[in-house]
Amino acid sequence: MEKLTQEQIDTALESLPEWTQTGDAFQRTLNFPDFVSSIAFVNRVADLAEQIQHHPDILVRYSKVTLTISTHDAGGITEKDVGFAEAVDRLMATC
Repeated sequence: MEKLTQEQIDTALESLPEWTQTGDAFQRTLNFPDFVSSIAFVNRVADLAEQIQHHPDILVRYSKVTLTISTHDAGGITEKDVGFAEAVDRLMATC
């Protein structure tokens, strides 16, 4: 899988308003009412990641979860990361 160009990344981010580019990765911080809710969401993300075999870096800070995604094999952001970000947004819509 090939890295996206900066123009492709910028276009993808237009449809992913909660995500930002941080170097060669996409990142989003999600807020929850409490720690238990944060961990419940992380478990759902873990299930998704296993299904599609694409695993984010996850940072949990009590009621905040930060996801960072990048395709390490490609050395940056690919369509796989765009798809993962879209899937996370759909998960959040059901929370």
